Amino acid sequence: MGFLSVLIAAAAGFGLGAVWYMVLAEPWMEAVGIKRGPDGKPEGGQSPVMFAITFVMLLLVAGMMRHTFVLSGVDTLGKGLVSGLGIGLFFISPWIVINNLYGSRPAKLSVIDGGYATVACALMGLVLTLF
Repeated sequence: MGFLSVLIAAAAGFGLGAVWYMVLAEPWMEAVGIKRGPDGKPEGGQSPVMFAITFVMLLLVAGMMRHTFVLSGVDTLGKGLVSGLGIGLFFISPWIVINNLYGSRPAKLSVIDGGYATVACALMGLVLTLF
């Protein structure tokens, strides 16, 4: 059951990312400085490999979250939600801000990417405690 919960949590985070970045595509591409073609889409397109690697990275996050939850006794929906929220807000988002600061990226990028990390981790924490 553990692997299944990790797989579903990663899928939930991936799905949220698809929606998050579709809704925020314009400000995100502007903040990143992605060049776009006449159709408004990123030049060079997006590789399926990029999406596969993203899913693998989400599996790693979900797997470690599950491991941490088991060791810490996080076993209710409320604890899963709050613990996931804390991981996204206090571990992942600060790291995103640091990387963007040293990369001289706009603060808007940190808000968009950090917001996704926070909400996705909260969702994954919720999913992990459903099983």
